[in-house]
Amino acid sequence: MNDGSGTGQLPEGHRSGFVTIFGRSNVGKSTLMNRLVGSKVAIVTDVPQTTRRRVRGIRTYDDAQIVYMDTPGVHKPRYAMNRRMVATAIASLDGVDLVLLLVDAGDGLGRGDEFVMNVARERVVPVFLIINKVDLITHDKLLVLIGEATAQRSFAEVVPVSALKGDNVQRLESLIRKKLPPGPRYFPEGTLTDAPEKFLMAEILREKIILNTRQELPHATAVIIERQEEGANGILEMDALMFVDRESQKGILIGKGGATMKKIASQARHEMEERLGTKVFLQTWVKVARDWRMDPRILDQMGVEGEIREDSPPAKPSRKKRSRPTRSR
Repeated sequence: MNDGSGTGQLPEGHRSGFVTIFGRSNVGKSTLMNRLVGSKVAIVTDVPQTTRRRVRGIRTYDDAQIVYMDTPGVHKPRYAMNRRMVATAIASLDGVDLVLLLVDAGDGLGRGDEFVMNVARERVVPVFLIINKVDLITHDKLLVLIGEATAQRSFAEVVPVSALKGDNVQRLESLIRKKLPPGPRYFPEGTLTDAPEKFLMAEILREKIILNTRQELPHATAVIIERQEEGANGILEMDALMFVDRESQKGILIGKGGATMKKIASQARHEMEERLGTKVFLQTWVKVARDWRMDPRILDQMGVEGEIREDSPPAKPSRKKRSRPTRSR
C-alpha cells in the first residue's frame, strides 16, 4: 500500500485519521494536543481563550498517523474575533474521524460543558469524553463526575487524564489509534504541524506577552509577523507588529524604559531560535488600534478564520496545496 505522500510502502492495516479536540475555554485542549503530538505545536497559558484559530498537530507512528486539531474554546462571544473563534471550533467537528470532548475535572460539569456536549451530540462522529486535570480531584469525585456526564449522553470511551502530567495519556493514545480507520499518511514522516511558520512565530511572541502581562492585557493584544526573511549574514530577520486597544495598554506592554518589551522579545527570540534552528533578529512595534477585535482586516492578517459557512469543506487537507510544514529536528 502506498502512503500517499511519496515516501514508499506502508504496513498492512496502516491507520490514519483526523481528531478534533473540543470543549469550552481553559479546559486544557492545547496542553493535551502537545502531549499527544509529543512536541509543542500550540501555545499554552492559563488564560482563557488563548487559542484563537484551528491548529493541526501531527503524530506519526510506524503503523498509524493521527492529525489532531486544537480548537478555540467555546464561550459566549463579545467581539467579531470571538464569533469567528466559536464558529471555527464548531465547524471542526465536521469531516473528522473522532472528537475528543474535554471537560475540567476541577470545575465539574457546568452550563458551558452541557452546551458543548449538546453540540457534539448533533454530530454522528464518535466522541470520547476526556476528563482532564484528574490530579485535582479525589477518585470518589471523579466517579460522580463520570456518572453525571454519562447520564446526559453516551460516549464511545470515557478517559480520565492529566494532560499536564501525562497521566493515562498513553492509554488514550492507544484507544484513539484503535478507533481510526485504515488509511494513508496525509503528511510526510517528521511533520509536526502544517501551520504557517509566520503564524507559529507570532504565537510564540503572543504567549510571552500573556505570560509577562498576565491579566493586564492578554486578550487585548494581537501579533502579526509582517516580515520574515534571511539576511545577508544568514540571520533570520523578523518584524513583529503588536496591536492593542488603548494607549494605556501600549504603555503596559512596552514597560518603563522598554523593559517589559525587551524581556518579552528576548524570551520569544530564544524559543524561535530553538524551534527554527537558526539565529533570529527580532524587531517589535506596538500600535494602538481601537476595537481591533472587530476589524476583519486585522483578524484576517492574524489568521483567525472567518465565519464558517454551512457548505464549508471538511477539515481534511488537500494534497495539492499545503502550507510549509514544521518538522521535528
